[in-house]
Amino acid sequence: MDNMNLNKHISGQFNTELEAVRNNVLAMGGLVEQQLGDALTALHQQDQDLARKVVETDLEVNGMEVTIDEECTRIIAKRQPAASDLRLILMISKTVTDLERMGDVAERLVRMVLNNTNRPQPLLVSLESMGRQCIKMLHDALDAFARMDVEAAVQLYHDDDKIDQLYEGIIRQLMTYMMEDPRTIPQVMEVLWAARALERIGDRCQHISDYIIYCVKGKDVRHTKVSDPNAI
Repeated sequence: MDNMNLNKHISGQFNTELEAVRNNVLAMGGLVEQQLGDALTALHQQDQDLARKVVETDLEVNGMEVTIDEECTRIIAKRQPAASDLRLILMISKTVTDLERMGDVAERLVRMVLNNTNRPQPLLVSLESMGRQCIKMLHDALDAFARMDVEAAVQLYHDDDKIDQLYEGIIRQLMTYMMEDPRTIPQVMEVLWAARALERIGDRCQHISDYIIYCVKGKDVRHTKVSDPNAI
């Protein structure tokens, strides 16, 4: 928060409230990061117990989203923030929405395991590399959020390009499977959905980078390709 010099603009109590809600966002993000890691492990090992744990964790993530949103609403009503303070509150509200949807992806991934209880099937292609890249990107996004680091936020755009390339490679592999053996189409479609869901995690991490830039710089860079933090 140093980059924003919040203490110059708001009361000590207000600053305490913002720090508390910011820490709750980071705690939620850490839980989602763990959830995604467990989902990936459960998917590749067909681990039913771990899959059920991910589903339970998703309920906790959902509850955290509601609690943080309620706190943001309370702060707006009580403090009537303006300028950078209001941007921070809006950023937090949008960030928890993206985090909750990443948690939904983890929950949907393990449903593939739970729905195949009587007929466990190995994935046609490995999602490990792409999944781990997504988890790393989320970790970096949370780190940039914690430090309000614009340069780190811009780097996330390049990380998302790597995920897109991995996704395209998986699509090519799955298309080959379908052409060679049409009987694999149902399984291909399931894996295709999983790959697409992981690719969307990269997009949501990029959303967080947009929010950071907006919060620090006051500039909306959505729908633009940012490559140089000095140009913002």
